[in-house]
Amino acid sequence: MRGRLRKAQEATAALWPEVRAAFAWVQEAAEILENRAQETAEAVRKRYQALLERMGAQAAAAGSLQGAIEHFVKVTQSYWPGLFHCYDVAELPRTNNDLEQFFGAIRHRERRCTGRKRASSTLVVRGTVRVIAATVTSICPPTPEQLAPRDLDAWRTQRHRLKRCQHARVLQRRFRRQPDVYLASLEERLVKLSLPP
Repeated sequence: MRGRLRKAQEATAALWPEVRAAFAWVQEAAEILENRAQETAEAVRKRYQALLERMGAQAAAAGSLQGAIEHFVKVTQSYWPGLFHCYDVAELPRTNNDLEQFFGAIRHRERRCTGRKRASSTLVVRGTVRVIAATVTSICPPTPEQLAPRDLDAWRTQRHRLKRCQHARVLQRRFRRQPDVYLASLEERLVKLSLPP
């Protein structure tokens, strides 16, 4: 076994400096995002930005892993707008895994209540309301007084927005079931709009 390990190390010896360089950057990124010093989001953002700039400038040091380092920097930049909120907002999950567990728990409760194997389509349409309601009620069940809407205008606006989302889903379903009929009706409406009165 030792002989095989030695041969493997000798065969891959040329790759190890590149792997060490890339791994050091990834490990530094993880430590910055861990934020053990409990710095503000702005401080973490500045440190992480400096690391990404250094990685971009020294990507050639990673040799054959240069493409992976460049991809890491590019993907990180795409997540940049929402990457640092968790350091200023208490209890905001830091990783997708935390969010997946959060949404998974909601889907699990929904399946237990409805008996369905899959989440209902209303969870997709009314998710902004149902997810918040499910989370709050699991933490602290509301009293009847708390259930009554306090701001009727805001409540009506929210209901109107949810109805628009539901209407869009209905139109999608109609298109999927009978695309020819749906497209013909759209074409007819378009022709009527283009004709002079």
